Amino acid sequence: MSLTPQFGSIIPSQNQEILNSNYLQFNTGGPAGPGNGGDSFAQQYLPEVYEQEVERYGNRTLSGFLRMVGAEMPMTSDQVVWTEQNRLHISYTGFGIAANVGAAPNQTNVITLAANVTKVVSVNDTIVFLNPSNGQEVKAIVTDTLTGQTFQVAPFSGTGLEGATAFSGVAGALAVGANPGIKMFVYGSAYTKGTTIGTGAGNSADRVSVEPSFTQFSNSPIIIRDQYVVSGSDMAQIGWVEVATEDGASGYLWYLKAESETRLRFEDYLEMSMVESEYNQKTAGNYASGVLPGSEGLFAAIQSRGNVEVGFTAANGLDEFDAILKNLDTQGAIEENMLFLNRQTALDFDDMLASISGGAAGGTAFGLFENSEEMALNLGFSGFRRGSYDFYKTDWKYLNDASTRGAIDGISSIEGVLVPAGTSTVYDQVLGTNIRRPFLHVRYRASQADDRRMKSWVTGSAGGAFTSTLDAMEVNFLSERCLVTQAANNFVLFKGI
Repeated sequence: MSLTPQFGSIIPSQNQEILNSNYLQFNTGGPAGPGNGGDSFAQQYLPEVYEQEVERYGNRTLSGFLRMVGAEMPMTSDQVVWTEQNRLHISYTGFGIAANVGAAPNQTNVITLAANVTKVVSVNDTIVFLNPSNGQEVKAIVTDTLTGQTFQVAPFSGTGLEGATAFSGVAGALAVGANPGIKMFVYGSAYTKGTTIGTGAGNSADRVSVEPSFTQFSNSPIIIRDQYVVSGSDMAQIGWVEVATEDGASGYLWYLKAESETRLRFEDYLEMSMVESEYNQKTAGNYASGVLPGSEGLFAAIQSRGNVEVGFTAANGLDEFDAILKNLDTQGAIEENMLFLNRQTALDFDDMLASISGGAAGGTAFGLFENSEEMALNLGFSGFRRGSYDFYKTDWKYLNDASTRGAIDGISSIEGVLVPAGTSTVYDQVLGTNIRRPFLHVRYRASQADDRRMKSWVTGSAGGAFTSTLDAMEVNFLSERCLVTQAANNFVLFKGI
């Protein structure tokens, strides 16, 4: 038997009306029975009315994720730009290998890099060549940088790279991009005694000065709005049921509940938009990218610049998780990470941990929570350590709620995210210096003239507002913001199959 969750309902109109479903009156007709509210509104018997609402969906708000992992900071532009440092060391793949040149023991090979690759190789650099297909490797020294994308190497083995004993599997010349996944990287240099670095031209021994390299990213804020409208007459309407709001207000005026729910729903939209947003790809029409450029949300950033884990399960969870750790080793190797998971993926993690440890918290330092396990548990996190990494795991309500991501499972469904904890160093172009920023944080538009983090105002002629002749109260909400996902190569997105 399958379980069909009830989604609940939201009244389509934002205008306050007297409806059967809003508790302001009971049904005016229809059969008696559960859910019908009695035989008629004016019946001869006094019904037993419960004056308190039943919270059948518990705390229905979904926000809180971004408050746990990041921060909010103002910005004054239509665009936020940040730069990320590239790798310190240099490696190459997809290069060409020319046939052996010369006779042993002075055989050399000409290496040709792809056209879009920067050649940062100098004479006397020492290089490792590795063939992953058979595990063979050979070390060599650069003998000539030649011109363009080429340079010449002499293997320390005394034979060329094509030698069967030196580099099995490379038979004959290989064009650029045609080698069987062969990789190479510079690991140092080697000079004979009494030498100096040359200063000539052409095939000289000049060393290449390596300039710092970086990659620049940007994002643009989006404007999020909502509104609640109630007529002056309905503001004075008293209901039978006492309503209570998540922010503590209570009473018999229905509009209090409706206005509060609109506010809470808008606050959820602020977070959901930062998670779900994408750049607009439309090139024409009223909603083209030139009018609504869109924004890069968390999911889009990870899929574009991060890591995607598909089909994580308890059955092979440990092997898959260790593969994730090995990939993190190749990236920033951030020691503390936070896992926000849906129910099934959280259970898969629990089963994985149960198979290798008597307790999920064993060996975890809880540094992110001031080394307090109690603090972590109070916030809904459990910790575990694997390899040199600490992980703090919690459920993400947004992925479980049946009216949002919880309604979607199977192929490409979002099942969780791994977010690095702490901060990263970035260059602030306004301040002109390096600053520390959380890997994940929100930027909102604000200046001395207007703060657009979370605006709300009332218009109309009811509810204390006297701004127009409209016999209603209009409660308006607005925010302009975007998400900055720095070092996305350290994030992991878990997706279903």
